[in-house]
Amino acid sequence: MRVRRYVLVLMLAAAGAGLHGQTAVNSAAGARAAEAPPQPVVNGLDLKLPLKNGSVRWAVIGDNGTGDQPELAIADLMQRYWQVVKFDFVTMDGDNIYGGHSPSDFQRKFETPYKQLLGEKVKFYASLGNHDDPSIERNYQLYNMGGNRYYTFNKGDVEFFVLDSNYMDPQQLSWLEDKLKGSTAKWKIAYFHHPLFTAAKFHGPDVDLRTQLMPLFTKYGVNAVWYGHEHVYERIKPQSGIYFFLEGSSGELRFHNLRKPNDLDEVGFDTNRAFMLVEVAGDNLYFQTISATGETVDSGVLPRQGTQPAK
Repeated sequence: MRVRRYVLVLMLAAAGAGLHGQTAVNSAAGARAAEAPPQPVVNGLDLKLPLKNGSVRWAVIGDNGTGDQPELAIADLMQRYWQVVKFDFVTMDGDNIYGGHSPSDFQRKFETPYKQLLGEKVKFYASLGNHDDPSIERNYQLYNMGGNRYYTFNKGDVEFFVLDSNYMDPQQLSWLEDKLKGSTAKWKIAYFHHPLFTAAKFHGPDVDLRTQLMPLFTKYGVNAVWYGHEHVYERIKPQSGIYFFLEGSSGELRFHNLRKPNDLDEVGFDTNRAFMLVEVAGDNLYFQTISATGETVDSGVLPRQGTQPAK
């Protein structure tokens, strides 16, 4: 049960820069996506990331913790891509463990599916969803939460702000403002569980949470936001200049849950499970969304706000 949210009385900052002159092509999901440099098929895998020297590379999963075969299939595909991409870490959009939270549950729903990645020293950084137990998960060593419901970490030019969207109380909002205000990172990326914008029908957007977070995100220059909760994939049109992704289909899936047509999504995918690969290199963020069958359903490159797109 969520506690009552306290709405910040802040004026929405001026809309940030949107997409700056990007080239667009048709994506596999039938919508338009920013064009990334073409890459060859490597080890039988369709790869869209440039894999530039010194870049920050990670994978994104959400709503994954079932322990069932679909989660295992996504985890196996992630391992195959890791062999080429060598991503250093994985961000988790919440609902990391469904059902019980006993040691055997963690083993079946997390340690076994991602055993090979964990063996390669890939770190997982969890956020808390509504199915998660914060008293247990924030102290679970392999989630790297450091005993906290919300936290930050840095990787190269990127600072990640990991929030607990279940309990967005004044204390967390004050903490977030202080951390954003003090950040000197080139890229500021936030992720959490409940969506601020979505075209999904089952839950829909959390408008109260949006009212609380968007003034801070726009004021302090957050570049991109990830969340889950809806068991689909979406790349949402930039809102106030910020890039938004929803990845909530790495274990669970809600077939045909997206409103179609809608004027919110650049790309929506609700017919199979998926995960994402992301690479930040300089002023550009490259992304690739891969379904359980290995199909690339979305990919592209997004320039850091106020810069020119990649050539």
